[in-house]
Amino acid sequence: MKTLIINAQPDFRNGDHYSIKLQQLFLKKFQTAFPNETVDLINLYDMEIPQLTTDQLLGIWEKQANHISLNDEEKRIFQINQDLIQQFKAHHRIVIASPLHNFNVTSKMKDYIDNILVAHETFKYTAEGSVGLMTDNYRVMLLQASGSIYTNNDRYTPLEFSRMYLQGIFEELMGFDKFSIVRAQGLQTNGVDVNEAMEQAKNDLDVEFNKFYE
Repeated sequence: MKTLIINAQPDFRNGDHYSIKLQQLFLKKFQTAFPNETVDLINLYDMEIPQLTTDQLLGIWEKQANHISLNDEEKRIFQINQDLIQQFKAHHRIVIASPLHNFNVTSKMKDYIDNILVAHETFKYTAEGSVGLMTDNYRVMLLQASGSIYTNNDRYTPLEFSRMYLQGIFEELMGFDKFSIVRAQGLQTNGVDVNEAMEQAKNDLDVEFNKFYE
């Protein structure tokens, strides 16, 4: 099973961020479990990710639909999009390391999703609605760091759109077999011991990791 880690932390070079710490915990477990294998890692904030704008993907797709030739810059951007899709599809285990930004995914993570959620590539349209094409034992794990706590069934719980969005995209639309989440949460909440929060995240990762690769 090839594994792709998608780092969606804007300050990805800073190891003090808790989403990066979660990523390192995952890598340590992976290296212990699979000493002869490697993971592929991409840092979204160190890459060019095409956007859904009229001068990039939207304009390119409109030209293609109307059988209009792309210019050189559009061909370059389209090739980046195609490379992202093929890289994504080649990995049956996807790990997303990300902070929670304003209750949702980071902006580059949204751009990345816009590149790989493409009809006839990762899903298709049918008379009964869209159907996912990523059904060959694909699994995704979200490693999420957040300042608040979102599992107390209080006013913050329904505001955590990141998990709902990603789970919907991966499971409901693309057809992934499993979505799992490991949280390091409450990291900026009064009364929360950060070390205890990270220890809980580590314990949760131990459980989810085994399910991820079973």
